[in-house]
Amino acid sequence: MQACHQLLCHDGLAESASDDLTSRLINERAQANIQKDGTFSVVPRMYGGVTTAGELKRIAEVAERHKVPLLKLTGGQRIALIGVPREGLPEVWRELNMPSGHAYAKAVRTVKTCVGDRFCRYGTQDSVALGIEMEKRFGGIPLPAKVKLAVSGCPRNCAESGIKDMGVVGVSGGWELYAGGCGGIELKGGEKLGHFKRPDEVVEATAAFLQLYREDADYGERTFRWVVRRGIGKIREEALGDGEKRKALANRLAAAARAEKEHCAAETETVLMKGA
Repeated sequence: MQACHQLLCHDGLAESASDDLTSRLINERAQANIQKDGTFSVVPRMYGGVTTAGELKRIAEVAERHKVPLLKLTGGQRIALIGVPREGLPEVWRELNMPSGHAYAKAVRTVKTCVGDRFCRYGTQDSVALGIEMEKRFGGIPLPAKVKLAVSGCPRNCAESGIKDMGVVGVSGGWELYAGGCGGIELKGGEKLGHFKRPDEVVEATAAFLQLYREDADYGERTFRWVVRRGIGKIREEALGDGEKRKALANRLAAAARAEKEHCAAETETVLMKGA
């Protein structure tokens, strides 16, 4: 498994490898999390934790029509429809008409954001815009383990960037990027990866870190353990120290993102047409 994981994360293979959907776990085939009673939780993606009145209305109507027993706001700033029977998944996904939030995947799951400088009187940067861009670029990309991101618009850190796998904090004159945080069983603060003036620099640095993590970490190894094992200094040097290498890593991650979109489209078609 580990050798296969590292092989598929390297240059060129992400786009050329074929994907056998029948080999995937039930959660991935169903694009939903199986619960202890055999029903599923459906979590549509809300980029940067932002939604619209139309989406909320549609979710409510789907929940009422299918008699979903529990609607729950998640820690990743989404809405989970919990208790959907397996046979109801295709129709629920079809009616929602929203992409999967990958709440079940070893992948980039969410990018949590605060309001940022658009409305907050303390905000120094536009955390919403950067968070949405990052989630659209990185959401769903397969990784050694689950990865959660956050973007806070100021050092008050309302999006909890300091305990995410990767966290961005807006400061006066730019952004600080942290990596290797964890807010779960083993609580750990992220370590500073760098300071950047522009949002595009943050995006490229994040991409380089994620691809290096994809290529180097063990299967199932969370970022906080990988950062401790490798050392933040060494990771910073390998991912960000050389401009050409940083761009090459980011380009390989972009290739993986394109391949995953194709795979996800095939999965969605399978769920909608045949069921999980």
